Amino acid sequence: MSNLVKTNRFPSLGSMMEDFWNTDKFFNQPFFNGETLPAVNIRETKNNYELEVAAPGFKKEDFKVTTENGLLTISAETATEKNEEKEKYTRREFSCSSFIRTFTLPENVVEDDIVAKYRDGLLNIELKKSGKNLVAKKEVKVD
Repeated sequence: MSNLVKTNRFPSLGSMMEDFWNTDKFFNQPFFNGETLPAVNIRETKNNYELEVAAPGFKKEDFKVTTENGLLTISAETATEKNEEKEKYTRREFSCSSFIRTFTLPENVVEDDIVAKYRDGLLNIELKKSGKNLVAKKEVKVD
């Protein structure tokens, strides 16, 4: 289980300090602009690794799950728009939401047999264990 880990994409301390004094960059960080990453639970069983991604508000068509060079990448993007026209005014609301999460795959995962299902705001991904080698790149269909 310790082989399936989130990749570390944090900036260096030097770049963080530089960004701190540059207010355009500092206040554009996810914490300040409301962007968050979905929570992910990872469980290992005898035959599988199971990922559970909490991503409410999406449809299964919004997700893209791929493997490439030993990495599992989960991304999603959605946009909504609402227009309301009355006699004296027009109100237009829209929102966009997206995320991307990347995990390093253990060498014992069969990339040709990854199953992804999205139901009730949860994306469940099942990674079967085996001794096969990793393949170059594959997109996984979300059901």
